[in-house]
Amino acid sequence: MTGMTGAKAWGLSVLSGAVLAAGLVGCGPRTPPTVSMRVTGGPDNATVTVDDQFVGSLAVVAARGVALPVGVHHVTVEAAGFLPWDKTVEAKQGEGPVRLDVKLVPIPD
Repeated sequence: MTGMTGAKAWGLSVLSGAVLAAGLVGCGPRTPPTVSMRVTGGPDNATVTVDDQFVGSLAVVAARGVALPVGVHHVTVEAAGFLPWDKTVEAKQGEGPVRLDVKLVPIPD
């Protein structure tokens, strides 16, 4: 900005800063796309894990759903006194929610 004085130099400096800031906003980390997983079934107190990470009770997951990143995931539902339920699901962008109906089977005597 050599040779500029006053308002012109200040205006160019502000404009340069605004252009730089606008460029940096677009360069930040982006949130990966997700697909909703909706679960129904029981018992309500069963625990739901996705990729070995606890996500909540079956009742909470049924009420709120889970946002799955696009890709393949392993879902497990477990409750005391019941056989575990496992399923591998693929969350595909643009194909709607992943829907699971979980009915745990009691452990035989």
